[in-house]
Parts: sequence; structure tokens; C-alpha cells
Amino acid sequence: MNLPENFVTQMQHILGAEYLTFAESLEQERPSAIRLNPRKRVTSDILFGQNTEPVKWNADGRYLPQRPVFTLDPAFHAGAYYVQEASSMFLSEAAKQILDFEKPVRVMDLCAAPGGKTTLLASLLNEKSLLLANEVIKSRVAPLKENLEKWGFPNYILSNHDPEDMIDLEGFFDLVLTDAPCSGEGLFRKDPKARNEWSVDSVQLCSARQKRILKAAAMLVAPDGYLCYSTCTYNEKENQENAKWLTQTADFEEVKLNIPTEWNITEKDFGYQFFPHKTKGEGFYLAIFRKTQGSRAEVRGKVKFNRVPQKKVDLLKKWLANPEYFEFYQKPEGAIVAIPANLANEYSTILRVLQKRSSGFEIGQFKGEDFIPSHNLAMSTAISTDLPHVNLSKEDALRFLKKEQILVENTEIGWILARYEGLNLGFMKVIGNRMNNYLPKEWRIRMDISE
Repeated sequence: MNLPENFVTQMQHILGAEYLTFAESLEQERPSAIRLNPRKRVTSDILFGQNTEPVKWNADGRYLPQRPVFTLDPAFHAGAYYVQEASSMFLSEAAKQILDFEKPVRVMDLCAAPGGKTTLLASLLNEKSLLLANEVIKSRVAPLKENLEKWGFPNYILSNHDPEDMIDLEGFFDLVLTDAPCSGEGLFRKDPKARNEWSVDSVQLCSARQKRILKAAAMLVAPDGYLCYSTCTYNEKENQENAKWLTQTADFEEVKLNIPTEWNITEKDFGYQFFPHKTKGEGFYLAIFRKTQGSRAEVRGKVKFNRVPQKKVDLLKKWLANPEYFEFYQKPEGAIVAIPANLANEYSTILRVLQKRSSGFEIGQFKGEDFIPSHNLAMSTAISTDLPHVNLSKEDALRFLKKEQILVENTEIGWILARYEGLNLGFMKVIGNRMNNYLPKEWRIRMDISE
């Protein structure tokens, strides 16, 4: 592999005698890994056979013996798993060591797209917790939204703000993840473009940008809350030096984690480093900090949407497994939002503070007295399990995902869920002998499914 000369010098300084082994690892095929969705409860044996290997630091993580064409797997589209680099799954182990996820917590992913670490955090949260996923680059919001909807956790809000816009949420979150944009050294094996774009100047630029993001992230953390800082790079300027800078300029102390020696994760003066010649994964860095001072944001308010009339609420109940858990509101354009009753104050604060954001779990809309369910509802783990459905073969499931017509026999008239291996793929509406496919057009498979 042709590596930038200055990068080689940098890594020789960091690794010493280990450098040659490190360089050789970059020539090897990168591991393929997925993370199962614990709320959708499909095992890796069903999806990929019995030749998967567990990821040591994540109970839902699995290495695959070879990389399949995920686009041609309906379970992927149903949110049964997320294709994620194994090293970055370490976030779950770190988070579980610092927070009690049996309790309600407020969590924010500040640089969230495309959603790998966001969905990982969603897997840890209970039904009384809240997740805010923020992405500053507008073009990256759509894939983040799609991945969150596929994952099915209903208690999230999606926003599109610069971190410095969020000052009114100061002290609001128990955990803020800052997976900061970086020089991408840990991606050299995966992405040749990252090698070509790397330079000493880019490292300096990224380090300065990361400090700005960390400064904004720090204010969002509640006292005794935690800030998690991660990158996919190796150099000390972006990693350890920024971590040290945070403890010197804000009221944070580093948190040390308990990590089994056999995981071969390298502990630094600040944080933890994954090297591909020592762990089965790509380059990754993570550090955890606890906020030692400050004040927690007090949350008081009401959601400023109109409540859905009780008559219509009664019509909505059949669509959800636990409708009593939600309060239902109608946006001005007609979409129905289901907000967890115990989180109404928190939602109110976020919806009031952030202008460029979603409104939460949109489940559909009424046209007259008829309810039109959303694709978000079809993907959600909050949906009722008693709704009419049809189990599709893999061939028909892929045709459905191409937004084509499929023959559905002996089914009742009306809304029906298309399923594959017990997983919801989306809604169909049967009218006489015709079936309308309600898969969003932007979600459809565009490649040839005969491959």
C-alpha cells in the first residue's frame, strides 16, 4: 500500500518496532462485521449461517466470513442489523461502564451521520429514554434518518444544526457522543481516497475543528454526565492532545475503563486506541470524560402541536403495541406525532430550541376518518404485532423493495404489512385485485435483484 511519507514517519514514531506489522495489516483484507438489532430479534445464524464470530466488546456484533451483497438481503432493509466496522462498536462497552441504562437517560449524538453509533446508542436505551441525533451537513441527514427509521427505536429527534447553535440546551444531556470529523487515518485500508487526501495540514485543520466541536459539546453535558470523544484516526494531535486540552479548558476529568487484556486495545495517556495489527478491526480512538461542575437544564413546557381528538386517538390505538405509552399530536401539515408521555417536557424543550429538526416519531396522517400509516411506523418496534400481514419469499421481498407489484393471494382488503422472516418491510394496501406498494420511493432498491 502506498502510504503518505509523513504518515509513515508519524506511525513509526507512535509504534516503534511494531510499525512493520502495522503496515502489513493494512495490506490484508479488512474484516466485515455487522451489529444485530436486539429489538428485532433475528439471530446471525438465521441471517448468515453458523460461521460468524462474536465481536468481543459488543454482544450484538458479529464478524462475517465474507462480505455479502447487503442490498440483496431484505433483512438489511428491515433493520435487522447494521453494517458497522467492529472497532467502533466499542462505544457500547464504554457507555455501559459509565451509565445505568435501566434508568431514563438523555443521550445526544452530535455528529451522527450515517447512523452507526447512533443506532448503537439506541440499542442501549430503554423506553423512557431520549435520543437526539444531530448532523450538521444537510446532505447527510437523509441517510441518517433512513437508518434511524430502519432501526425502529421511537424515542428520537433528528436535527440539522451546527453544534454552536445549541447553547440553549446547556446541561441537558447525560451523555454526549462527539464522533468528530477527522483525517481518516483509520480508513486507509477501507478507502484509498482517504490516503490520497491525507496531509499534515489536514491533521492540523481537523484538530482545530475538533476543538471547536468539543467546546460546544462540553456545554451540553449535565453535571456528572459524560462526554464521549471518538475519531477514526491514530495521530496524537487529533486524539490525545485534544483529550488533554478538554480537561485543561473545561470542567471534565477523564474516566478510565476496565478492559480485558486479551482484547488488545491500547490504553493511551488519554483514551484508548485500536490498531488493525492488534485488534480485528480498523483504526479507532475513544476517550470518556465526566463533567465535574455546572448546572442541569430544568425542563418545563408543552409540546406546541395540537392534540389529536380522543375520537381519532381511539382509531390510532390498534396500530401500536402500547398506545397508552404515547401522547398524540398533529402537526400543521397533518402528520401525527406519537410522543412518549413521560418525555413530553424534554421533547418540548428540544422542539422549542432547535428550528431545523424533526418532530419525533411520525406515525402517519388522517385523510378524513381514514388513517394512512407511515413507513416510519412500519419500521418501528412500537408497532402492534397484531396488524394484518403477509410473509414474503426472498424473491417477492426484493420485488417489494424495488417498489414493484407482487401477487398477494387470499388476503383481506386494506392495509397489510409486507414481512420477511418475521421482519416488517413496509405497508401495502390491497384494493380488490390490486396492491399498492407504499414503500417510499427514495428507499427502493435500484440495482438488479437477479445478481
